[in-house]
Amino acid sequence: MEIGIGLPSTIPGTSARQILDWARAAEEHGFSSLGVIDRLVYGNTEPLVTLAAAAAVTTRIGLVTSVLIVPSRTNAALLAKQAATVNHLSAGRLTLGMAVGGYRDDYDASGVPFRERGKRFDAMLDDMAGIWAGEPRGFAGAIGPQPGIDRSRIIFGGNNDRAFARVATRGGGWIAGSSGVEAFGRGAERVRRAWTDHGRTGRPRLMALPYFSLGAQARANAAAYLGDHYAIEGARADEVVQKTLTDAETLRATVTAYDRAGCDELLLFPCGADPDQVRLLAEAVR
Repeated sequence: MEIGIGLPSTIPGTSARQILDWARAAEEHGFSSLGVIDRLVYGNTEPLVTLAAAAAVTTRIGLVTSVLIVPSRTNAALLAKQAATVNHLSAGRLTLGMAVGGYRDDYDASGVPFRERGKRFDAMLDDMAGIWAGEPRGFAGAIGPQPGIDRSRIIFGGNNDRAFARVATRGGGWIAGSSGVEAFGRGAERVRRAWTDHGRTGRPRLMALPYFSLGAQARANAAAYLGDHYAIEGARADEVVQKTLTDAETLRATVTAYDRAGCDELLLFPCGADPDQVRLLAEAVR
């Protein structure tokens, strides 16, 4: 199983220097990927712009949107071009994770009907697939840069039959949220079943996204950041805080559990913006 690390770009107040230093440190310590989380109505940086910046200061490490809330955006053609541009500028390092999302305020701020997000998502996926395949859209032909995003580099989030069907028919893999290894295992089994039911060969790529926080202020940082980020979900905020990996022993045991459950890549997301968290995580998982 590969071990990736999230950027602290979702933590309000994180500076540009911290994000770029973090990206460099993650590559130096051998992590497989850098992940970004999407919100609109929050104090985070925009995911694709952030990954473009990370691409400029790295050469090897993968770049993952985990996940991009696609239907809250209003222009599929522009989004397809933005994603293809990040992939081009990074020499093919982008894995595009997408989902519908569950926060109504992100949709209200975009002027997009929340109840129509699933239908809108599928329509946008159709449009983007055509763009990435090079379909002509105007006088100059295709929307570039080409090539676009290959299906094998697309993953989906979500935990229902419709989401699992998207994995099997439109993508190459699935990413679980922060609900723990048992929830990952249940979702992974449903993804595999959908994959087989839709006649796909090979196997889907399976990923997961737990939170970590290490060092002297581990618990305080987890409570402060995750309590704020998930406050919109009410009581679940406390649940997410409690599941945060805050010591090396628990972290190593959790990594092992995900590996045994069939996870291909674990993206560990931080609760603090100090780039020294990269070193602490690298030491914990060695």
